[in-house]
Amino acid sequence: MGFWRALPAKSPDLRKRRVFITGMGAATAAGLGVSALWDAAREGRSAIGPLEVPRPLRHNIRIAGQLRGFNPADHIGPEILPFCDRFTQLAIVAGDEALAQAGLPREEKLGLRTATIVGTGIGGGDTIETGIHNAYVTGQRLDPWSVPRLMPNAAASQLSARYGARGPSFSVASACASGTQAIGLGTQFIRAGMVDRAVVGGAEACITASGMKGWEALRVLSPDACRPFSKDRNGMVLGEGAGIFVLESEEALEARGATPLAELCGYGTSSDAGDIVRPDAEGAATAIGAALEDAALAPGDIDYVNAHGTGTLANDATEAAALKRVFGEKLPLVPVSSTKPVHGHGLGAGGAIELAVTVMALRDGVAPPTLNWTTPDPRCDLDCVPGHKRAVTMRHAMSNSFAFGGINAVLIVGRA
Repeated sequence: MGFWRALPAKSPDLRKRRVFITGMGAATAAGLGVSALWDAAREGRSAIGPLEVPRPLRHNIRIAGQLRGFNPADHIGPEILPFCDRFTQLAIVAGDEALAQAGLPREEKLGLRTATIVGTGIGGGDTIETGIHNAYVTGQRLDPWSVPRLMPNAAASQLSARYGARGPSFSVASACASGTQAIGLGTQFIRAGMVDRAVVGGAEACITASGMKGWEALRVLSPDACRPFSKDRNGMVLGEGAGIFVLESEEALEARGATPLAELCGYGTSSDAGDIVRPDAEGAATAIGAALEDAALAPGDIDYVNAHGTGTLANDATEAAALKRVFGEKLPLVPVSSTKPVHGHGLGAGGAIELAVTVMALRDGVAPPTLNWTTPDPRCDLDCVPGHKRAVTMRHAMSNSFAFGGINAVLIVGRA
């Protein structure tokens, strides 16, 4: 079914070193905080609204998932804010929430044994667009801090400095799999004994005038609503946001008496090694299988799947086919939902935002609905939780991220 069967067995030491989530934070179109995100996802309440961008460009697509009314100065001091593009601002707000939930005071530096890994598909898009406008249209002098603001590793570097995390720090840029891969890499760093703790996740501020026009040109955006797995789906809706997590080894959290939210049991990633934009069912199935192998679980052990579910014709059919390859005849018994109609497609932040939803679904025993689903599609033969949330007994849940470039990444969490 995939390449992982040919890989050498994981060393016993790596497999038995368990990794737990002790804190998580979010900033999305649904509002600030994981609670706002989960409330909207659980109740099927969409945060998609009218597109608001400075200097609009006669947009055909006029909806997006944007965090409205956000004043970064309320959360970030003036000594740091000039260096922060919006994607970094969102990462900082989410990171502060995650550390607070984990019980890690900011004044106590996290030190050499903490990694900081943040994924982003684009980086400082707002800074890039503003700089180009000033250079070519108005002739204004560019902001001298443009480069520190726009660089993709800005969020990881700012979080590292903010929390005194002096271990490995870097960004992952792999389109819509970025946040998921960042979380997976943090897990592997802890398992390998390189660090005891990792601040990980994804951040994206992709709602810019030129960015929207670029996605319009691809003809993958919906003009009215995201409808994952529904036969009448007509595209995705972009959404900005951030999701940040604190991961810790079992020994580290026990040493300080911390209470875990969930166990991060498995991570799998693969490349289609094919078309740069068209997804491939075999590649996606390989990543799902690798995550199961990593977690030492069988498909029947998964009680809920938070799907990538973008609402595009090709992605949804391909993801359904990949799930069918792995779960076989049991697939119709597994609740599979997409929450992108609620918060939008967060690109590099998408996997991190959706992992927060997945952890909350696991903790509360609730599968959130796939909003806007109306009509069965024979190519998407899934139990996609239409209509309303559903109570589900969960031991393990899976979160999928499949990206342009043929990059696939999957995480599995279990009850702590």
